[in-house]
Amino acid sequence: MSDDADRVAALALAEDGETDVTTDVTVPANLDAEGMIEYRSGGVLAGAAYADAVGRACDCRIEWRSPDGRLVRPGATVGVMRGRLARILRAERPMLNLLQRACGIATATRAYVDAVAGTGCGILHTRKTAPGLRALDIAAVLAGGGTLYRADLSHAVMVKDNHWQAAHRGGRTLADALADARRRGVTALYVEVESAEQVEEACDAGATRLLVDNQTPETLAAWARRARERRPGIEIEATGGITLDNVRAYAEAGADFVSVGALTHSVRAADLAIEVRVGG
Repeated sequence: MSDDADRVAALALAEDGETDVTTDVTVPANLDAEGMIEYRSGGVLAGAAYADAVGRACDCRIEWRSPDGRLVRPGATVGVMRGRLARILRAERPMLNLLQRACGIATATRAYVDAVAGTGCGILHTRKTAPGLRALDIAAVLAGGGTLYRADLSHAVMVKDNHWQAAHRGGRTLADALADARRRGVTALYVEVESAEQVEEACDAGATRLLVDNQTPETLAAWARRARERRPGIEIEATGGITLDNVRAYAEAGADFVSVGALTHSVRAADLAIEVRVGG
């Protein structure tokens, strides 16, 4: 994560240009300060590694008062940044942009995790992340108590509707495709199903997980029973149309996992700010 944090920090700072003209003409170069990082809205803290990377790039250091994953009360000071005032001002906006996104994702994830508490169901991220910020987004989901899912296309098979159609048109069965994946050393064999017939075909083909897409909890329960009878130990994932209002129903219906794209594609930024004190 450190390498990715440094990469993202460099890109974020570069967006602001080579110089901060306003600071250059108003702030003495040798003036020390400290910036209090306030979590005004309250929620789950996430993104500290990325904030640290921005701070390092600006010759500032951060003393954290709360770790990633901690639920923080509104208005709490979660960290203190120290350095030259001009450098703190340079770091401020890029740092807050990353923290606000990460904390928003982590806080939303925690709400879903709390909603399924006691069921054994895990909350998954998806690949619906901001371009260039996938590692940040996934780390934020994990900080919120979510479960790691596939982060790229190279480590798991996920056969969805377009793949089903392409394979059949090309004369390949699902069993052929999954057998080919196993020969390549892939052990995560996930198949999206949209009918009872596909449930049976996926089980017989050797799928390790079924993605039950855009179905009711009642349908998921029926398909899960059928799948587990046909292939004991197979995992069941609910996906599509999952909200805080219905996520527990899917968990109680038998989902081992629920994937929620909205955690990262529709994140509501948390409210954080940096209050600067000169001469810190």
